[in-house]
Amino acid sequence: MADITAIGELLVDLTCSEINGETLYKQNAGGAPANVVCMASKLGASTGFIGKIGRDMFGFYLKKVLYEHKVDTRGLILDPNYSTTLAFVKNDEDGDRDFVFYRTPQTAADLNLRYGEVNRELIDSCKIFHFGSLSISAEPSRTATINSVEYAKMQGKIISYDPNWRPLLWDSKEAGIRAMRSAVQYADIIKVSENELQLITDCGALIPAVAKLLESGVKIICITQGAKGCIIATSKGIERYPAYKVKSVDTLGSGDSFFGAFLYKLAELEKSPEELDSDDIMEMAMFSNACGALCSTKQGAIPAMPSK
Repeated sequence: MADITAIGELLVDLTCSEINGETLYKQNAGGAPANVVCMASKLGASTGFIGKIGRDMFGFYLKKVLYEHKVDTRGLILDPNYSTTLAFVKNDEDGDRDFVFYRTPQTAADLNLRYGEVNRELIDSCKIFHFGSLSISAEPSRTATINSVEYAKMQGKIISYDPNWRPLLWDSKEAGIRAMRSAVQYADIIKVSENELQLITDCGALIPAVAKLLESGVKIICITQGAKGCIIATSKGIERYPAYKVKSVDTLGSGDSFFGAFLYKLAELEKSPEELDSDDIMEMAMFSNACGALCSTKQGAIPAMPSK
């Protein structure tokens, strides 16, 4: 039985470096849902991934990365009719990122996953089913993702959700926010930045925003705050957990490392979200903060993720 299965985008991050006056790009596997399961797998969880990539040099590379990280790839399709999505990433001196995506509904493999292609055995066998918002940014992957989440919900799986706001990948800001909000109804656990929290709740203050999500049925809210740590909110209370101080060189994948670690700890505890007590939450939060912090000390997402 898999601990965590994710559905969504698997892509190549081409990260920019300046070396001896030349601009060079290094390829690394990326895509938030894939990052999450790779982090969890690296810590010892059994994981699976559902998605579509191109049958091209980048697609073969990505499948190899998942295989090397012991992620079950039975749900991964390599389609010769579409291309693997590419994301060019440049970091400034503070580690903040600027993206350029090569991804359109007409060409991108990840946006052309159909529900009939989804390997539901990977959903049937998991404890936690994870998804993000980018796979609902266009059809047919939107229907494939939502139908899969609804199926997992009916099977009694814990649903985790990452809104992962990337405005460049939506037809408009309004369409993106509307879609991100619509997916909240399925989530038992949600991971958001402070900006994403405001976008999906339309609340400028923390407490009303948290209350709105809890009222909608979300059981655990993880609010990541970078160098400040995180806030975890449940119906039992809200608490801030400080970050570990590290020399950050690249924040790409740090939030996904945090969430992969958080879901790993939940699976390890073998409790439902409602059964977690304050000690459980503190252990999960600080362990996840550590994974996110360590990831930021190296370049790239999956290659920078720490071992247990």
